This record gives sequence, structure tokens and C-alpha cells, in this order.
Amino acid sequence: MGTALEEAQSSGRLLSDGEAALMGPMIENSDNQSATTLQSDEGGPAAVSQFDRTAGMTQTTPSTLALIPGTSLPGWGLTTTTALDQVSLLAKFAYPNSLLDTALREYGLVLMEQIESDQRWGVSAGLPIGTSVALKNGWLPIGPNNWQVNSIGWISGGGRDYTLAVLISGSPTEQYGIETVETVAAAVYALSG
Repeated sequence: MGTALEEAQSSGRLLSDGEAALMGPMIENSDNQSATTLQSDEGGPAAVSQFDRTAGMTQTTPSTLALIPGTSLPGWGLTTTTALDQVSLLAKFAYPNSLLDTALREYGLVLMEQIESDQRWGVSAGLPIGTSVALKNGWLPIGPNNWQVNSIGWISGGGRDYTLAVLISGSPTEQYGIETVETVAAAVYALSG
């Protein structure tokens, strides 16, 4: 998303109809085909890597695999990153900066605030009613009893305004990973007040 938005801004144009049509399903529904198509249209992993560096994400390497070898699973979950890099990325959407203008930042946040209901878990745990959260989650079985479960987001409300990234690997099940992320997220909210 960031790569496409920054490229449009640099070119002095709006998102194309095709980019906009892919952006919603990619973010709101975790549609891997939309993500793969948009990434290809924007220049592939190399373009994403360039955006990442511009955004200050020095410990992130986009996966170059279309599929995880030996499976039909998309290679998106094989991107390597850190929680610090993910928080840096979120800050580019949550707060004014020179990389993305206000309209583009807000567009990205709106998509992340409209995640489909079955994916509204993770950093949104433990938040009282009225708290805004813009989030994106990821999950992938790497092998037997080895799930990667990640949740990143911007939390605003109740006197709080922060970004959070919780990245879990080695979980025995997806649900265990989700519960671990949510325990951390709820504790961060409680301690941040």
C-alpha cells in the first residue's frame, strides 16, 4: 500500500482506477491475489524494498517468492521484518511526515480501520468502545506446529495515541498466536494510560 501511495504522490497523480480497485481488497480482506497484482504493477519486490528504505525500514526484506515451496500458500508471509520497522511504517500513516501527504495517510488509515470483521483481532484487543484502531494482521503456517501471527496498528482514543506491532513466530496453532498477540496488546493499552 505504501509503495503505491508514495509512487502516485511522487508522480503528482491520484491512484489509478486499477490501483484503487486492488487496494481495498488487499487491506480490508487480506486478499493475496490483489496484493500480488498491485505489487507487480508497482515494480515488484524491488520497488517495495525501495519504499521500505525510504520509510526508514532498514531491517525489512520483501519476499520474492510467489508461493511457499511445496505449498499453494502465497509467499507474503516470508517477508522478513522487525517490530521496530513495522512501527516506523505505521508512523508514516498515523502522523504527519514528508513521505506521505495527509490525504494519502488518511486514505490508508481508513482502509485499515475497515478491516473485515473476522480479522479485527490482535492489537485491537482490550480497547474500550470509542477507541479508533487502524490495523493489519498476518498469519501463516510455516510448518507443523509453527505459525507466524502478526498484528500491527495505530490506536487512538481514551487519552492514548500510539503505534504497536506484535510479531509472533513458533506458535503451535494460529489461535495460540492470536491469543498471545492479544495478551500483549491489551497489556500495552493498559500500561499506556
